[in-house]
Amino acid sequence: MSTHSVLLDPTGERAPAIRPRLARPAGLDGLTVGLLDISKPRGNVFLDRLDERLVTLGVAIKRYQKPTFTRVAPTELKQRIAAEVDLVVEGLAD
Repeated sequence: MSTHSVLLDPTGERAPAIRPRLARPAGLDGLTVGLLDISKPRGNVFLDRLDERLVTLGVAIKRYQKPTFTRVAPTELKQRIAAEVDLVVEGLAD
């Protein structure tokens, strides 16, 4: 298994950044999971169900929403998410 990923930025990246993958947590006990709604139609439906499921497992949840799916998340939002949660699930749906 490779320890590096190629991440492409849809905003016009000319050379892909190569960054090492972060280690996955062994479990969710004691972690806070962020759920990011990118504001596409019905993305909240998926995240609502995931929220319900994780809460029944005792996982702490924080919810976030991008102002619009047509642009990258504002820097302030990304910084807030990074400071407040241990991992993020981003809901993409139509």
